[in-house]
Amino acid sequence: MSRHKQSLCIFALIMQYNYISIEGTLGAGKTTLATRIANDFNGKLVLEEFEADKNPFLPKFYKEPDKYAFQVEMTFLALRFQQLKDKLANLDLFHDFIISDYYVAKSLIFSRNNLQEDEYQLFSRFFNIIFATMPKPELLVYLYLDVDHLQYNIRKRGRTYEQQISDEYLEHIQQGYFDFIRQKQNEMRILVLDTNRLDFVAHEDDYRQIIEAIDQPYEVGVHRISF
Repeated sequence: MSRHKQSLCIFALIMQYNYISIEGTLGAGKTTLATRIANDFNGKLVLEEFEADKNPFLPKFYKEPDKYAFQVEMTFLALRFQQLKDKLANLDLFHDFIISDYYVAKSLIFSRNNLQEDEYQLFSRFFNIIFATMPKPELLVYLYLDVDHLQYNIRKRGRTYEQQISDEYLEHIQQGYFDFIRQKQNEMRILVLDTNRLDFVAHEDDYRQIIEAIDQPYEVGVHRISF
């Protein structure tokens, strides 16, 4: 038996939740973690469609944010809504649960930071209409990394249009997530994982710790774990 298969024997094979969202600031490792969990535990994987061919305004936004912020946020909102509407309609017979590398509320978090006040007010009207119809994840997992770690991961994955992202921008987005978590602490199960001292890609033990933290029966509220 391979080392990878041996490690999985330690885990429960059925997740506690039917719908899990992994969230975090750019470079936090959302996609990597969601993909690994889906593969290991027979989950239906929903990945955000962020590529430039899906949102042609994204590269332009990073060069001229004031000019293209509204277009990029509206496009992302439409993409996220349509994708989740299609993917979450029902759980197919071949998967045990759904796991995504984003939650649609990130549209409001990013738009709050990126848009002018009048643009944000218009955007939020559209968002609230859509948000009211969307299912909430049974568990929202937020991966916390400090800005230095985020920048390292952003450089490592090498997307050209992301290389000029400033520390200040990442700090503002991170604060937007913190504000959202505080606002929703009485409505959702939210698990905040401080992963600054972990490398769940390179080290199996680190990945195991994250899985054990996620696969617990949490009550509604905010739960914080530092490793």
